[in-house]
Amino acid sequence: MEVEDSLTEQDIIPVIEHFIPVANHKVVFLFDNWVNKDTSPVFTYGGKYRSWGWTEWTRGFLYGMSLILFELTGKESLLNKVRDKIYKLDSYLTHTGVHDHGFNTLSAYGHLWRMGLQGKYPCRREELRQYELAICVSGAVQSSRWTQIEDGTGFIHSFNGTHSLFVDTIRTCRVLELAWLLGQVLRTEGDEEVSLLDRAIQHIQNTIKYNLYFGSGRDIYDVRGRVAHESLFNVKTGKFRCASTQQGYSPFSTWTRGLAWAMLGCAEQLEFFKSIPQRFWEPYVHNEDWLETLKQSALATADFYIEHSTLDGISFWDTGAPGLSYIGKYQQFPADPYNDIEPLDSSAAVIAAQALLRLGSYLGKESEGKKYYQAGLTIAKTILLKGFLSIEVTHEGLLLHSVYHRPNGWDYIPPGRNIPCGESCLWGDYHLLELILWIRQSVQDIPPWNFFANQQVRGEMNKK
Repeated sequence: MEVEDSLTEQDIIPVIEHFIPVANHKVVFLFDNWVNKDTSPVFTYGGKYRSWGWTEWTRGFLYGMSLILFELTGKESLLNKVRDKIYKLDSYLTHTGVHDHGFNTLSAYGHLWRMGLQGKYPCRREELRQYELAICVSGAVQSSRWTQIEDGTGFIHSFNGTHSLFVDTIRTCRVLELAWLLGQVLRTEGDEEVSLLDRAIQHIQNTIKYNLYFGSGRDIYDVRGRVAHESLFNVKTGKFRCASTQQGYSPFSTWTRGLAWAMLGCAEQLEFFKSIPQRFWEPYVHNEDWLETLKQSALATADFYIEHSTLDGISFWDTGAPGLSYIGKYQQFPADPYNDIEPLDSSAAVIAAQALLRLGSYLGKESEGKKYYQAGLTIAKTILLKGFLSIEVTHEGLLLHSVYHRPNGWDYIPPGRNIPCGESCLWGDYHLLELILWIRQSVQDIPPWNFFANQQVRGEMNKK
């Protein structure tokens, strides 16, 4: 990627302001069309959203998009639609079969809690407590989906089973951490209390250890910053067996949306752990320089993304996609979603952009973090100005040229094309709005939002 050092938020604000009304129209239609259905929109097929019966992991994004647009526009109708229908997400809070509570819960209840707490809308204590209870229940339930490995630590296993550690799940740790911040513990047999913060840290540590690579000679594909989508374990012995992937091309290449999840996960964890007194997390990291570990993980994955994206910052769906050998030095050319050899994944790009902005801001966007902050702005400029926004009324998505599951062939290929292009996915649309909100708040000199709303630990209830 060629990072634009002189680019500022002000340079891209005009197109953001122009796009917000378009997004508002589409999100209102999408919410009204889907909120009363038993299934959730996942990705577009010929420009129309459809569900996909894997799990309902995208439903929180449907609610979250309306909430972010409320924050962007001040239109109370967007907020009140969600408040009236939030009960339809309640059954997901006790779902023990999935690894993605952090996506669903925090995209909906999390935003309602954050905005209510910060006075962005009148929120009575009873209503705020309802959202806090939802977060606490979700965090405890998610933490119970636990696999212990040979060194006595463990991880939140994916919906594939107890043997499976997904890189994506680093972002579900947010719901454990927020629940802990609100005073929640997991109670098990004999009323044993398990710290949600401890479990979040163990999961993050094992994700970094097994799913991230640092060029240390772990195997012949150990390239600094590379990410494996999945790590597999023998559940009887607890031993690590091998890398794997579900949505990438190969265990030894990098599925770029998994890379983006890792980037954003590490950046958010830096923000969170920097914000709380060290005495709360120090007992769980065993003399490790925890903030430095998170920082190096964030830097490695960010550098890898920058090195393996197009000239203007968009990634292909996998760095090992077989057609890339025919494209050649794709890093030297601007993104072309209509190349007809390998699809890009714009959803990975918007997630990565937010990660780079957060990392750059954490490090100091005028000092150590400038490269990363400017890289985030560069990607945002490409997304907003170079044909990645869906502005046609007949297309239900917001962000074009995303990919869901290339190996399974689930993505729509338009007539006359060889690869998927021109389609949207709900997590791409949602994270586009998160990105827009970050940039808008930065211009307004408002501290950019985070999942924990800059809250402090609630007394000594969290010492476990």
